[in-house]
Amino acid sequence: MGMEIRPTLLIAVAASLVSCGPAPTPAASSDQTATRKPVVAVANYPLKFFAERIGGDAIHVKFPAPADEDPAFWQPDDKAIAVYQDADLIVMNGAAYSKWADKTTLPASKVLDSSAAFKSALIEEKNAVTHSHGTGGDHSHNGTAFTTWIDFDQALTQATSVRAGIGRVVPGAEASLDENLAKLAEELRRLDDHMKAVGKRMNGQPVVASHPVYQYWARRYGINLKFVVWEPEEMPTEKQMDELKAILSAHPAKWMVWEGTPTQAIVDRIKTLGLQSVVFDPCGNQPDGGDFYSAMQANIAAMEEAFP
Repeated sequence: MGMEIRPTLLIAVAASLVSCGPAPTPAASSDQTATRKPVVAVANYPLKFFAERIGGDAIHVKFPAPADEDPAFWQPDDKAIAVYQDADLIVMNGAAYSKWADKTTLPASKVLDSSAAFKSALIEEKNAVTHSHGTGGDHSHNGTAFTTWIDFDQALTQATSVRAGIGRVVPGAEASLDENLAKLAEELRRLDDHMKAVGKRMNGQPVVASHPVYQYWARRYGINLKFVVWEPEEMPTEKQMDELKAILSAHPAKWMVWEGTPTQAIVDRIKTLGLQSVVFDPCGNQPDGGDFYSAMQANIAAMEEAFP
């Protein structure tokens, strides 16, 4: 599907999302509306970026996940859950992203599933290995693939959904919200066009990824990808190395794509198999520097350098 989206179409999509979305929250008193901005609580950093870009100064965006955890596997404490429950709008990623929400009561009238518009295109992952990293405990990537936004066409659909939700809690701001969405859409289109060009240049060359989080990216940009389940700071075991060798025997990749920068020891070890390392950070949480757009530009530039 192409990415050429006219402003009138964006407005129409946003309007349709609003019409089928939950009812607005009760109006605050005149004193409250004069001093309090609507609170939008989000499930991950890409949604935070979209909401802030679209809502601007008209809203207050809250993203309570710790900076050192993957929001997809984070378990919020009572205080963090209260942030969501008390918000005027709760923007979820959908695609089974926030596992904690299945066991938490959230006000249904406030919840927005930002990936609902492409639900039929979600990818199901089977036979994923159970593993752990950080303090999140054991988990598996079985089920619905959730890193929806690194297909930048899907990211634009999510952003359009976010605009609809914000319009519901900030009535009367349609013109500014549409203008902000249009600017964000241009950035997402540029990312999409750039990544499509790199995908064409890769021309089906086999690639290995360190984690099963690149499914939508691989599908959108025609990347011939196989997965392992490695962490960039954990030296692979002999069993993991043997599994990688088995993959490479039928899928002779020259590059491994990592979520984060691997240690030099790991880089050196996989070089013995003829593999070089390149980082494409999905940015589920906020990057150390810059923002979503600059991080994705850097990701694509790294892939462009790897496949000149």
